[in-house]
Amino acid sequence: MRLSSIVSATVLVLAFMSSAQTKGCIKGALIGGVAGHYTTHHGIMGAIAGCYVGRHEARRRAEMQKNQSDSQGSQAKH
Repeated sequence: MRLSSIVSATVLVLAFMSSAQTKGCIKGALIGGVAGHYTTHHGIMGAIAGCYVGRHEARRRAEMQKNQSDSQGSQAKH
């Protein structure tokens, strides 16, 4: 019962995210879940924290790429 509710909540969250955020969340959740399981036996808490950090990193990376493409575009016009 508990596992099915966790899985359904995860599916709902992933359904409403953009692709960059989803990739960051999945990667972070996998790493955080494994780390949390082996260090403190709290894999779910690790997965939640990993998802949050992964989304933050993906968003930051996307913003950096956008800024680089904007600056390259403005340099080409000059």
